[in-house]
Amino acid sequence: MMNLYIYFMLIMMFMFSCITFVSSRKHLLCTLLSLEFMVLILFSLLLFYLSFMNFQNYFSMFFLTFCVCEGVLGLSILVSMIRTHGNDYFQSFSILQC
Repeated sequence: MMNLYIYFMLIMMFMFSCITFVSSRKHLLCTLLSLEFMVLILFSLLLFYLSFMNFQNYFSMFFLTFCVCEGVLGLSILVSMIRTHGNDYFQSFSILQC
């Protein structure tokens, strides 16, 4: 019974983070934070699933490795955007600029 409650709460948190990810359109940093929150919830769901099915947790290490690479890539895009444009607003970013 408690496992179902935890699964339900994690799925609801994932849905709210998806809504936040879709609705945050002004700043790149807010978008990256909501994306990292989604990854954290998915990691929690993966750990609960692997422990419930009595699998080994080696896959979770691969998942964490890809999550760290995704976070580093997002931060590097953020830094390069701030260096070229001066802020992280999506409105000031245009593909046509050199």
